[in-house]
Amino acid sequence: MIEERFDAIVVGAGMAGNAAALTMAKQGMKVLQLERGEYPGSKNVQGAILYADMMEKLIPEFREEAPLERHLIEQRFWMMDDRSHVGMHYRSEDFNEQRPNRYTIIRAQFDKWFSSKVREAGAIVLCETTVTELAQDDRNRVVGVRTDRRDGEIHADVVVLAEGVNGLLGTRAGLRARPAPDNVALAVKEMHFLPRETIEARFNLKGDEGGVVIEAAGTISRGMTGMGFIYANKECISLGIGCLVADFQRTGQTPYGLLDEFKRHPSVAPLIAGSEVKEYSAHLIPEGGYKSIPQLYGEGWVVVGDAAQLNNAVHREGSNLAMTSGRIAAEAIGLVKSRGEPMSATNLSIYKKMLDDSFVIKDLKKYKDLPPLMHTHSENFFLTYPQLISKAMQNFVRVDGTPKVEKEKASLKSFVKTRSWSGLVGDAYRFARAWR
Repeated sequence: MIEERFDAIVVGAGMAGNAAALTMAKQGMKVLQLERGEYPGSKNVQGAILYADMMEKLIPEFREEAPLERHLIEQRFWMMDDRSHVGMHYRSEDFNEQRPNRYTIIRAQFDKWFSSKVREAGAIVLCETTVTELAQDDRNRVVGVRTDRRDGEIHADVVVLAEGVNGLLGTRAGLRARPAPDNVALAVKEMHFLPRETIEARFNLKGDEGGVVIEAAGTISRGMTGMGFIYANKECISLGIGCLVADFQRTGQTPYGLLDEFKRHPSVAPLIAGSEVKEYSAHLIPEGGYKSIPQLYGEGWVVVGDAAQLNNAVHREGSNLAMTSGRIAAEAIGLVKSRGEPMSATNLSIYKKMLDDSFVIKDLKKYKDLPPLMHTHSENFFLTYPQLISKAMQNFVRVDGTPKVEKEKASLKSFVKTRSWSGLVGDAYRFARAWR
């Protein structure tokens, strides 16, 4: 057993864990961070989006040294059927600003850099260390962790659980329930490497001008609740797709099967033609939203990031919620410590109060009814409507001598025949109500 006692132990070195460990170390707290990978980010090959505002609150000068890919200047949204897509996009020169708002990153590189800043702040970071269980006293208060090292048990005043959505420490200790299959998505991703000039030509970019993000929904998920995405980096393209675990169980579809079909789609294949795939990964993403958030604090512990189901599935925001929750948890712990009070559930409840006042919970609460709606009516929103919209758009743009009024009537008739007037009105009402 390590005899040294810590103010806090952080389990996990992802966005949430690093934010928490860094914030507490900067406050002068004695922090131990434990990561099971060979190094922070070693088990995370995904491309992702970094939100500058949240990162600046942690490391104001991050742009000067962090391994960033491209700042984003364009967002595209695609609704796809099997042979086409209907899209909209927003591109603005305003995003070529001196301090850009969003960046694409490679998590393996970024997490490693982020962890180096945690060490510089004074925290101890131990990698290749698996936490096997939480250590609790005879009153079920968390007093530390047990690891697979010979040192065994390590004690601390508080433990920050930043173990990810599939972390088992909290569930094994009875602190929270295991996430339900309809609250978790399984995403698969590939990194497609191409010459920089090829990526810039295909995505209409110039040098360091910026990057493009494409988010796609429709028949690519085969009627399941899910989305695909494409991120243009400097010398590679991050491409992937994810669906709810419950839907994979129900349909028997495979993640790699969906990914293969997505890559071969006529709208996607030209973007990655001739690329070399060097990395493939799969990981779980929390998708349950506000109603799936577990207990966030207890006797000697708090939970942050994906482990707390803090992911905005509507806007595809995860890293910013993770960093913010980690920072707020650390600030709450710092307040309790500054008062000389124990890390009890009563005192740590300030974490939830602070989080409730942030954009994190306010945004999730706004969309609280959308995840269950999308899951319950997934075939309508991810299969039927994309097909109907694609057919209507083809009628609109195809010129074949048919009078336009007849084309419009045919498009409307296909919607009514497929969903009925009551179904169309009901879907619109349910979606509008859930969105607000």
